[in-house]
Amino acid sequence: MARAGKPIPEPVKVAIIQALACFDTPSTVAAAIKTDFGLTISLQAIEAHDPTKRAGRRLAKRWREIFEETRARFKEDMSEIAISHRATRLRALDRMARAAETRGNYPLAAKLIEQAAREVGGGFTNKVEVTNPDGSLRDNNGLDEVSRAARLAALAAAFNKAQGGDDAAG
Repeated sequence: MARAGKPIPEPVKVAIIQALACFDTPSTVAAAIKTDFGLTISLQAIEAHDPTKRAGRRLAKRWREIFEETRARFKEDMSEIAISHRATRLRALDRMARAAETRGNYPLAAKLIEQAAREVGGGFTNKVEVTNPDGSLRDNNGLDEVSRAARLAALAAAFNKAQGGDDAAG
């Protein structure tokens, strides 16, 4: 349903303002509104709800307050995440997974869902536990010397093969 000249319903305005406050682009917001509410709203009308833009300079105080409160909460959430912007990545992964599923691309949707699960579970960290539960240091990651030597030999052979070398030359 097109919005030509019709006022935007209040719940839709709130959704637009909150999405813009979370740094979504007007085109992303338009697509979300189309999906969630079935309404087609122009990019200009959406941008008019962003008080940080010239088009939104006359936004009513009530809507500005919602924008500022949402933006502050969003930034606060972001500052609690030490080194990454996990909330932003998860929002993007959610949008991509929904789009992939809508298009019937279930393998891609499954990969995106798996990536989001790894993201939430800390799968993208390089944290290595170097202590035992009792606090003592681990010795060679729990491997004895024979297992460690076998693992190193296998890694060297795989590296040589990947480099186009001869595995017997190691």
